[in-house]
Amino acid sequence: MQRAACCFAGALPARKGSPRGGRARTGAFGRRGMSVERFGLEERERWDAFVAGHPEGHLLQSFAWGELKARFGWEPVRLALVEAGQIRATAQILLRRWPFFTIAYVPRGPVVDWGDEGAVRALLRALADVARRRNALFLRIEPNHPHPLPVPLDVHGFRPGRAVQPQSSLVVDLTADEEALLARMKPKTRYNIRLALRRAVTVRSATGPAEVPTFYQLLQETARRDRFGIHTLAYYQAFYRLFNQAGNAELFFAEREGVVLASLWVAGFGPEAIYMYGASRTEGQEHMPSYLLQWEAMRWARARGCTRYDLWGIPDSVLRGQDPREQRRKKNVRDGLWGVYRFKQGFGGNLVRTVGAWDLPLSPVLYRLYRCTGR
Repeated sequence: MQRAACCFAGALPARKGSPRGGRARTGAFGRRGMSVERFGLEERERWDAFVAGHPEGHLLQSFAWGELKARFGWEPVRLALVEAGQIRATAQILLRRWPFFTIAYVPRGPVVDWGDEGAVRALLRALADVARRRNALFLRIEPNHPHPLPVPLDVHGFRPGRAVQPQSSLVVDLTADEEALLARMKPKTRYNIRLALRRAVTVRSATGPAEVPTFYQLLQETARRDRFGIHTLAYYQAFYRLFNQAGNAELFFAEREGVVLASLWVAGFGPEAIYMYGASRTEGQEHMPSYLLQWEAMRWARARGCTRYDLWGIPDSVLRGQDPREQRRKKNVRDGLWGVYRFKQGFGGNLVRTVGAWDLPLSPVLYRLYRCTGR
């Protein structure tokens, strides 16, 4: 199943005289000695080191993710809150111009200590300033923080928005050894992993970018079968160049008797690995290739030092106390995220719910009209 993080695109102009692609000071928004700076290409390693090492960090706030989105109509602006020469917080804001307005969006961010009121206030003000300069209709943020936040966002003028990324997920703790990981899984999941091995299903990594079209053919078949949208082939080819060729992602294929049955794309950033994309043939699923792929992705993540594996997206109603079995009786099992929830929960992950999307309307009247469209 495709879960690609879609994002909403201008940029704060660099200060006159600052080096192209370098760092530009944008002003002071917080306490004395604190400033907000715009980071360019020269600061890529410093940016990623901070984001990857922060408890609120996420792949969607990585430098490479901004580069990916920039190739498909988005414009990333990277702001860092700096105090005494040290990065205190960051936010990668993505902006996109529509026919009559611009939308500003911060996926899985900002990356900040939400208990530091001064830093939070300074960074949110800087983000709003960027959005206003580009005539954005609103600023949407989706903090990578467990629900709830220490300080309500409505204090800063935000209101609940429509989620772009999944708010709820299952995250597998990878710190145990492989035997312990298998023991935490549901018996049926362990059985299906071993069944795939007994039936001679093998898993291999893609040999290069030339195999991305093979994945895409599987994805197209899966999208038609399960009725969800996907990106273009060029999008996944760009993802491969930016992440796989940098050693930060792996594209796996499950095969039996020379036939590709399923595929899985996993990415790693900091201590976390994420199940990004998955696809499968309709025929051959009785051999359980998708179960073996998930297991091999977890093994890949452990080998690169990741301590958790995010299965990326389950129905929010699970964490609201609603019974999944009752929900499945009421709707088709393939409807929304319910079609994959039962599959994912078998791997023994912990339920995690983030605070979701929050919008700061910058043009209240037009924002209300925009929300009336259901967005």
